[in-house]
Amino acid sequence: MTAAPRLFRATGDGRRETNAATVLRTVLDHGPVARRAIAEHSGLSQAAVSRQCTDLVNLGLVRELPELVASNGVGRPQIPVDLHTGQSDGPVVAGVHIGVPASTFGLLDLRGRLLDRRTFPHGDIAPGDLPPLIVRSLRAFLDETGRGGRRLLGVGAALGGWVDPGTGTAVRHATLGWAGRPLAAELTRGLDGFEVRVDNHARAVAQSEILFGRPEARRSLVHLFIGNVVDAALGITGVVHQGPGSGAGDVAHLPVPDSTAVCPCGRSGCLEATVSNTAMARTAVRRGIVPWPDAFLVVDAAAAGDRRADRLLRERARAVGRATALLLDVLNPDLVVVTEHASLTNPEYLEEIKGAAVDHSHVCQDPGRIVSPHAGTAVLPVAAGAVVLNPLFRNPLTASVR
Repeated sequence: MTAAPRLFRATGDGRRETNAATVLRTVLDHGPVARRAIAEHSGLSQAAVSRQCTDLVNLGLVRELPELVASNGVGRPQIPVDLHTGQSDGPVVAGVHIGVPASTFGLLDLRGRLLDRRTFPHGDIAPGDLPPLIVRSLRAFLDETGRGGRRLLGVGAALGGWVDPGTGTAVRHATLGWAGRPLAAELTRGLDGFEVRVDNHARAVAQSEILFGRPEARRSLVHLFIGNVVDAALGITGVVHQGPGSGAGDVAHLPVPDSTAVCPCGRSGCLEATVSNTAMARTAVRRGIVPWPDAFLVVDAAAAGDRRADRLLRERARAVGRATALLLDVLNPDLVVVTEHASLTNPEYLEEIKGAAVDHSHVCQDPGRIVSPHAGTAVLPVAAGAVVLNPLFRNPLTASVR
C-alpha cells in the first residue's frame, strides 16, 4: 500500500485549521470553483482562501484546473480548484463494513464516490477469528483494485452494535459475540501499522449523509438502520451525537405500536425483534416463503413476483414506518434517512414506510422528509469510507492520514 505523508500540524489559535476545513467543505459543495467564489461562499478573505488553497494543493487534497479557464476572459484569469479525484493520482480511502454473514470492502474518492467494491462472505468463520481474515481479504482487495499510484489516505471500518470510535473498541456486538474488542488496534496491526478508524454503522451512514447527501441533513437528521441489528443515529448542525461512551443510538428496544413480537429481553413489541432481517427471515421460513432464514432471499422472491414475500416486506415496512413516526415525534429532524434493503431496491417499500410514518406521526405530515440514503445500495461501503473522510474534512491539516 502507498501511504500518504504525515501531515504537518497547524499552530497558533487553530484558525488556520478552521479556515482550511471551511475551504475544503466549500470546494466539496461548489467545486470546480474559483478562489474568489470560495471567498464569497465562505465569508473568508481572498488572501485567507489563497493561503489555504495552496496548503490543500500541496497536501494533494485539492487540484487546480487551468483547462477550465475561459480563454476570452478579461483581467487576471481565475483558475478553478476542485477536490483531487483524478483517476490516475487522486487520493482514495478504503471502507470496510463488517456485517453478518458477510463484509463489504469499498474504495472511495474524496467525494465519497464508490470506485470499486467487493463482498467477503464469512458465515462459516468463527467471529473470534474474523479480524485477521478481514485484514487478509482487504489487503488482497486493495492490491487488486488497480489503484496504481493513488495514495491511500486511510481505512474506515463500520459495524453494528455499540462501538466507541475514541478507543477503537467494539464495546458490544451481540450477533458476533464481541465485547470490549480492540478492533481498530487489531486491524491496524494487520495492516502493518496503517491506521484504521472504526465507528458504528448507523453513525457512519449519518455522517456520509451530512458530507455528501441532501442539504437538509446538515441541519438535522435521524438515521434508522434496519439489518440483522437495528440502531439509529442523530445529527444536529453537522455533528453526529455519540453520548457518553459513544453509546447513543440503541433503539433495539424501542416499542413498536401493535407489534406482539417476543424479544429476548423478555418483553414484546421491541423494534429489533419486530423488524430486523433475522426476525423477518424467520417469519418467511415459518410462512413457507423461503427454505431457510435469509432476508435477501425474501427480497429476491418478492422481486420475482412472490406475493407472500411482497406482503411480508410491506408488513415490515409499515412497522418501520411506525417506529419512524416515534422518532419524528420525539426529535422532529429535518430529515429521516432509513437504511433498509428492500426499500433500497424497490421504492414501493419506501412509500410504505413513508405512509405509515405520516399516518402515525403527530408532527410530520410531509413524507418527503423520509428518504433512503443518497448512496443507494452502496450505502454501507460508502459509510465505512466516511469514517475516514469525516475527520479529514473537519481537520484537513492535522487529520491522521499516514
